[in-house]
Amino acid sequence: MKNTAQDSALLNAIMDAAVDAMIISDARGLILRTNPAAGQMFGFEISEMIGQSVNILMPKVFAEHHDASMSHYAQTGENNIIGTGRDIDGQRKDGSAFPLHISVGETTAAGEPMFVSILHDLTHRHATQAALSRSQRLDAIGQMTGGIAHDFNNLLTVVIGNLELLEMREATDKQMPLIRDALDAAELGADLTSRLMVFARRSNLKPVESDLRDLCKAALNILKRTLGAAYRIRTDFATDLKPVMVDPVELQSALINLALNARDAMGKKGELLISLSNVTIDDSYMAQETDITSGEYVRLSVSDDGKGMSPEAQRRAFEPFFTTRSNSGGTGLGLSMVYGFVRQSGGHITLYSELGHGTSFGLYFPAVINSAHSGNPKPDQMLGEDIPCGHGETVLIVEDNPKVRQLAVDRICKLGYQSAEAETGDAAYEMLKAGLHVEILFSDLVMPGTLSGYELAAKVQAEFPSIKVLLTSGYASDVVTGKMPHAQSWDILHKPYHHADLAQRLQALLLPPSED
Repeated sequence: MKNTAQDSALLNAIMDAAVDAMIISDARGLILRTNPAAGQMFGFEISEMIGQSVNILMPKVFAEHHDASMSHYAQTGENNIIGTGRDIDGQRKDGSAFPLHISVGETTAAGEPMFVSILHDLTHRHATQAALSRSQRLDAIGQMTGGIAHDFNNLLTVVIGNLELLEMREATDKQMPLIRDALDAAELGADLTSRLMVFARRSNLKPVESDLRDLCKAALNILKRTLGAAYRIRTDFATDLKPVMVDPVELQSALINLALNARDAMGKKGELLISLSNVTIDDSYMAQETDITSGEYVRLSVSDDGKGMSPEAQRRAFEPFFTTRSNSGGTGLGLSMVYGFVRQSGGHITLYSELGHGTSFGLYFPAVINSAHSGNPKPDQMLGEDIPCGHGETVLIVEDNPKVRQLAVDRICKLGYQSAEAETGDAAYEMLKAGLHVEILFSDLVMPGTLSGYELAAKVQAEFPSIKVLLTSGYASDVVTGKMPHAQSWDILHKPYHHADLAQRLQALLLPPSED
């Protein structure tokens, strides 16, 4: 009797302590005993489950199959689940289905067969796997997109540069409209590749320590005029918001993109909620959202009361060129740009939507801890109309693409400079070591050979300190920043650039340093 009591107490302790559901049933499939975890998993009180068929815990189609399997096992002793385990669908008291893993063991008590089932809820695992799969798919698309956009930037650099040179060579009245139309088309192409680079996380971000409340308030003035009186905008901003490192222009662009997307989903009227709050990402959260580092974040939420998104639309929402608005004339790049910007900023983006119940986007930016808020940057000064020229100084042009290199030579000579050329960073370094005298090094970032643009710049700075350095790339600077210490020491002229952009950058390098 003593051993029986101890065994019973031990069994009670095991079942109560188990985090997975445990269910004991008889040969007819009636539930004899269960544990608290099973009640929580299926939404029943334990008393509601005792004496009921295990069929109440599974969808109807599986219940019918279960009865047939039990009957076959009773007659033949053949089974396909005992001692093996499998993934199946369970059903909660409210009728909702969910994935679970079940393993079944068999024993005999008082001459009667009994079955012990252990069930593990796979909901979080499946959600994590789905989120990881989406992230990996978007990463793969981003890598391909970034490479294509980079190549197009090189092509557009040649197109825009040659058109500008034609424009300056006193084209006829008939030729000028054609040249300007071609330039306008090339500008549209440059804008498209720029947006693709944002998605590919290769855009030229200029992050500064910022208060998201200030940036959102500034964007609200634009949004209210853009959306119109039919759309109500509510805000809910935490007062103790932590600062974050973001590019203010891209942050406001992302907010406007999300708001315009919400307007399309809401139809002729609706309500938009923009909220800001501090969030701690911990292990329990990471069980539901993958690919995000634990820590302190600031969350920007944009929620609408529109028609919501289908599961398929949610799955593909951040893919470039995907859109549900077939007649809108849009490019389908709005959400993909937001996604790329947030991820390149070290953050994370979530999407929750149900058909008929609206959509909510959550943008998570890593909080800056124990750092003084430095405020928002001042707008960049506009270029003047006068193009500054050189006075015979020599510029060493380092570019592996022959067409881009020739264009750079033509532009630089047109600006009053002398030029020298090198196809790789290695070749340029050898030319300088051999005694070539230049005032400026103008180099691409990514080239064949052992020396990247950053590495060449570092060597020139160390060994030829009188030479000024200007780097250019179709990629953003952060593509290779991690491979070079102090890579941010040099500014980047991003392709495709204009003649005036190049002129001003070169002239700025030759100006004497400020005495301040």
